[in-house]
Amino acid sequence: MRVAAVQDSPVYLDRTATLELVKERIVEAGEGDADLIAFPEVFAPGYPVWIDVTDASAWEKHEQQEAFARYLEQSVDLGSPEFLEVVETVKSSGAFTYLGVVEKAASGGSVYCSLVAIDPTIGIVGVHRKLKPTYGERLVWADGDGAGLVAHEHKGVQITGLNCWENWMPLARTAMYSTGSQIHVAAWPGSVGLTEDITRFIAKEGRLFVVSVGAIYDSTMIPQDFPLLDQLGSEDKYHNGGTCIAGPDGTWVVEPNRGEKGIIWADLDLSEVPRQRQNFDPTGHYSRPDVLRLHIDRERLAP
Repeated sequence: MRVAAVQDSPVYLDRTATLELVKERIVEAGEGDADLIAFPEVFAPGYPVWIDVTDASAWEKHEQQEAFARYLEQSVDLGSPEFLEVVETVKSSGAFTYLGVVEKAASGGSVYCSLVAIDPTIGIVGVHRKLKPTYGERLVWADGDGAGLVAHEHKGVQITGLNCWENWMPLARTAMYSTGSQIHVAAWPGSVGLTEDITRFIAKEGRLFVVSVGAIYDSTMIPQDFPLLDQLGSEDKYHNGGTCIAGPDGTWVVEPNRGEKGIIWADLDLSEVPRQRQNFDPTGHYSRPDVLRLHIDRERLAP
């Protein structure tokens, strides 16, 4: 299976321009005969980089409210004509696609960190909302649910995906292993330090391929009219990519890439998965369901 991991920068806080970039990358990947395309966490319209470098919890500060309002205004409506163009582009490419977006909630006042699974024949087949936003992310993203803890089949291969530090959650990983996943997509905001250890660990623990994909962010991307611009350093580099791919024996297929924009390619030999599960299958012959059990609620929750 040919994988195209897109390590790039969004047009920050510009949903329309970023989705145009997404379509360009999907076309490029399709022309390269990709079977699977993976984008970073919340690539459209971008990761809320200001939360870690400003006083983001100061709710009474007008500029923090303005920053959130801007983020909310640029969030993605998955049913909009604009996003349906992305879906049609995926269909034209013939490649299964995981795209990270800031998803607008039905309330209109909240957003989710969502990983949208798009099948090239059917269209949107799943939306995984991050179960627990990490640390400062809780100031901007709502909690998700288990509806996206499923595998999607493409060309006979079971594919799963999680966002960022969800990949550190043992039970979330176990839920994915139990689907029979053969390729797992881990979507990150970016940075080698985030991806290099856990990517190989998941691959070896789950005896599967892990595609970690990250973005590149620096302060030059911030719009000049962003409310917190004066609090963001003019030469700050927030994320440097870190896209990498590990095989089911834990070895690198593609080592972490630092700072290079573009598509990172890999051809995966799926026959390696059953070979590595000969001696360890975490939710198969090496499990003890009579002793240890995981209950997974896959219901889509709504207020």
